Amino acid sequence: MLLHRLAVKTIFFVNGFIFANWVSRLPRIQELYGADDGTIGLALLSLSVGAVGAMPFTGWIIIKHGSRKITLYSALLYCAIVSLIPVLPGINSLFVLYLFMGIVTGVLDVAMNAQAILVERAYQKSIMTSFHALFSIGMMMGAASSSFFVAIGTGLTSHLFIVASGALLIVILLSRNLVRDTPEPSNSPEGPLFRLPNRSLVSIGIITFCCMLGEGAMSDWSVNYMENVAMASKPLAPIGLSAFATAMTLGRVFGDRGRNGLGDQRMIILGGFTALLGLSLTLLFPEPYTSIIGFFLVGLGLSSIVPIAYSVAGNAKELPSGVGLAMVTTVGYSGFLFGPPIIGFIADWHTLRMALLLVIVLFGIMTFLGFRYKAVSHGYQT
Repeated sequence: MLLHRLAVKTIFFVNGFIFANWVSRLPRIQELYGADDGTIGLALLSLSVGAVGAMPFTGWIIIKHGSRKITLYSALLYCAIVSLIPVLPGINSLFVLYLFMGIVTGVLDVAMNAQAILVERAYQKSIMTSFHALFSIGMMMGAASSSFFVAIGTGLTSHLFIVASGALLIVILLSRNLVRDTPEPSNSPEGPLFRLPNRSLVSIGIITFCCMLGEGAMSDWSVNYMENVAMASKPLAPIGLSAFATAMTLGRVFGDRGRNGLGDQRMIILGGFTALLGLSLTLLFPEPYTSIIGFFLVGLGLSSIVPIAYSVAGNAKELPSGVGLAMVTTVGYSGFLFGPPIIGFIADWHTLRMALLLVIVLFGIMTFLGFRYKAVSHGYQT
């Protein structure tokens, strides 16, 4: 089982590593296709729409074919697609590629978490957060890798081909050690392909939505806040985002110890309160170093909540794991997709500081919902 755990963790790492490598080269991709900010933003939106659109159907696919096959095939496809980004004939082709890449990454996200749940069940203790820590570490190392390739003057095509080829080889080598689950014909695969969360998962879905909207808001708007509200210097402004990302990684590295010691309910409450405190500090005292501390606390608070939600959804007794996981993942990613643009609209109407009050409210809802749940074996109950 140790080999299974290492293999699935490596898939999480590869996913984060590949993502950071191509997304960190967005300015060069934009230049290559002659796209303005709005156009490249729409291309990225097509990726997000593809991911959110694919997630609800992934549970049914996993029931029919097993999470191992879906994880393997989607990971291989993702590596292949990334290598094609710089060699397309034009911007319209990039839109199509990003839409397809979004579908593949949406399927991969659900399938690899389904694999992680199978490993967690075998260990009979909370270890989900450690898998997400490897995704965060992969992103950190992917960003460093991208900086290295830029520093030595490697072209975009060569850079992405090298990274994608290496990741492809790693996935192939890992394939024998992924958990060999079997299709679940007894669990109603004849049901509808598209399923929304049932009543038992609505609240954990809302918690995931609030958390992931907060993650998206911090990722997209923290640097802007630092520079234009906290009045940080340009070199200092990105440190707010760095503090948030570092805290997310640290929280996920040590999150399983907290889950096993405190339980899921207390971890959700503690995480929600910490995130609420951190963002309140940032908005009440908009100066650079206070804001950096606040963003760090937000990252620390949010770090374990999504892994806990995925674990709860995947272990819901009344549903196949892939279906429950797909339900909650879809709701969560909807927050990640639609939250940052909504914040942008409110900021245009009023101020970014006012817009982030929406996130404060959602963190409060997330914390309140944490009080309503009690952890039980393989799930939550009211």
